[in-house]
Amino acid sequence: MNYLLLPLFSFFIGIIVGLTGIGGASLITPMLIFVFQVPPSIAVSSDVVAATLMKVVGSIKHWEQKTLDPEIVKWLATGSVSGSMVGVGILHMIRQSGTSNLDHILLRLLGVMILLVTVLALIQLLLMTFFPKFNLPELPKLDVKTKWGRFLTITIAAVLGCFVGLTSVSSGSMFALVLIAFFRLDARKLVGTDIAQAAILLLFTSFGHLTLGTVDWSLVIPIWIGSVPGVLLGAKICQITPQRPLRFIVYAILMMVSWKLVAQA
Repeated sequence: MNYLLLPLFSFFIGIIVGLTGIGGASLITPMLIFVFQVPPSIAVSSDVVAATLMKVVGSIKHWEQKTLDPEIVKWLATGSVSGSMVGVGILHMIRQSGTSNLDHILLRLLGVMILLVTVLALIQLLLMTFFPKFNLPELPKLDVKTKWGRFLTITIAAVLGCFVGLTSVSSGSMFALVLIAFFRLDARKLVGTDIAQAAILLLFTSFGHLTLGTVDWSLVIPIWIGSVPGVLLGAKICQITPQRPLRFIVYAILMMVSWKLVAQA
């Protein structure tokens, strides 16, 4: 593997993440698999660890700016961390049983998760672009001050957290959809709350993947070197870049990536 190319590719992916908000795991994990021929189990685990640093740095910044809802973060993290540990536990069981090919299973799961996230985001973007006045039926608003609201929040987060533990994908994007649909947060607190819960989720998920023995630090460090400055640059130039055409292009790429993952599996 040419490790000089990995920071360069990660830098460009970081720019896309900073520009569009699209999750890095949807791009970095397939890049490791297809471009650098990394086995899926190692690609997933290494990406989880690599993504944690960016999320932690971002969450600290939002905490300082008070642009997050700590109560929602707390209950989402309670569910998502538990769910992600279940996901990692499933990976341990598959690995130890030796009856199934872990890489084969992860390829298919990755493809399905990326396809699901992309289709949902694409539908939302198309509705906003071509039918701006179209109003979807609103889902019930969750209130974490009530027992029922906390229970539903933990349950939804646990399901999503399990998929993150299995695939590394959607620690941010799927939770952002949940925050929009069930909590009606304003734009500033939406981003901060999403990043903060993802930071906590990925921190614990990283420890779980470290116990699998599938984290490759020779991949993690170059990804950090490239993606962190890429995200910062992307965030700076996002104000002068047309978002919707760029998102359409990235979603088209993700659709092709997800199809290739499923087909290869």
